[in-house]
Amino acid sequence: MYSDSSGRPTSVIGPAGKPLSLDDLPPPSTKRWVIRRKAEVVTAVRAGLLTLEEACERYNLSVEEFLSWQSLIDKHGMRGLRTTRLQQYRRHLVGHPEKMSDTRSTS
Repeated sequence: MYSDSSGRPTSVIGPAGKPLSLDDLPPPSTKRWVIRRKAEVVTAVRAGLLTLEEACERYNLSVEEFLSWQSLIDKHGMRGLRTTRLQQYRRHLVGHPEKMSDTRSTS
């Protein structure tokens, strides 16, 4: 990991274990937020590649949305970012201790 003149890193190790630089981040025009892209942005902010404010401005995110991604990663790992499970995770985070069952068919 190298730093630029501002002391910020120019690359960090991303969630997939590979180097991640500003050029490797999702484009600012991203509309479809898959798990990997969300995790890359969270990793970039945590490692100092971007500030929270820069990430929110660059991707047109609210601070609350970014913090929810971060919280979901902390509590459930990258799988927590799956939108198909988001409602279950939110229910769990809000304090409804209902059993989070697997809704996939067994057939």
